[in-house]
Amino acid sequence: MLAGAGKNAGANYLYGSVGRAGLSVNQYLMSYIRHITWQFVLDVAGSFVVKLQSMNSSIPTANNSPVAPTTAGAGVGASSLSASPTFSPLYQQIKALITQSLQSGEWKPGELIPSEMELAGRFKVSQGTVRKAIDELSAENLVVRRQGKGTFVATHHEARSQFRFLRLAPDEGAPHYPENRIIEVKRMRAPAEVARLLDIKSGDSVVFIRRVQSFSGVPTILDDLWLPGSIFKGLTAERLNEYKGPMYGLFESEFGTHMIRASEQIRAVCADEAVAGLLSVDVGVPLLNVERVSFTYGDKPVELRRGLYLTVNHHYRNELS
Repeated sequence: MLAGAGKNAGANYLYGSVGRAGLSVNQYLMSYIRHITWQFVLDVAGSFVVKLQSMNSSIPTANNSPVAPTTAGAGVGASSLSASPTFSPLYQQIKALITQSLQSGEWKPGELIPSEMELAGRFKVSQGTVRKAIDELSAENLVVRRQGKGTFVATHHEARSQFRFLRLAPDEGAPHYPENRIIEVKRMRAPAEVARLLDIKSGDSVVFIRRVQSFSGVPTILDDLWLPGSIFKGLTAERLNEYKGPMYGLFESEFGTHMIRASEQIRAVCADEAVAGLLSVDVGVPLLNVERVSFTYGDKPVELRRGLYLTVNHHYRNELS
């Protein structure tokens, strides 16, 4: 089909696209399909001659506007190709599309997502391709498969998720969630280091939280948290004290922020006088200092946490695979 026309150095030329008019293009597969554009020149005898061939990975515009010609050459031998686009496996593209739906809130935490067959029909791909995409999402804890029920959006309200980000485990007995005591909640301007780690501007509003977590009545963790103020509007000490579930569950249900992953740095420190008083230990007692940056969809940092862990009856547990 001919897409446009113009004049160049006295010769008439027409731009065309190889394809069928009115054909519906699956844009999800466009990284696998390169649109071919040809420049046709109308010679003196009235015959079409291929003047230039170019290839790109962009989708033709709605008005089929012509692509600006680059260098002109004589005949097919003078055609040139643009650099090939970077390809990614088809299941990775489907995974990205499903993740976009999770991020946009199309499927809320805890909700059942469409079946593999329905998603295959939606994206015009095979069911096996969808299954492979969901396998990766499940391995990354974004979705949860339940035998005989389907696949659900992961939520921090599930028991299995509550210990995913809590790595301090008792030396004896089964892990259990600690009791929280909120010491302080305030809005403040982000110091330079906090702003850098949260990828915001220095001086932007952040919510600062200090709390002590106890196991069986024994103070064990002192947490300092910084959260972007633009996301966590309305977060107060009263609301944190009222809420009895995990803090990440509150962030998810009331502020629409789901923690996807975290990066941590761990070092050994000694308790100073202020910390010793809050954890009811002697000054100089060894502690684990765990600095964590937590990320939501799009690898966006949404929490900086600095925790001091008492490990008299607990240990920091991690699994590497």
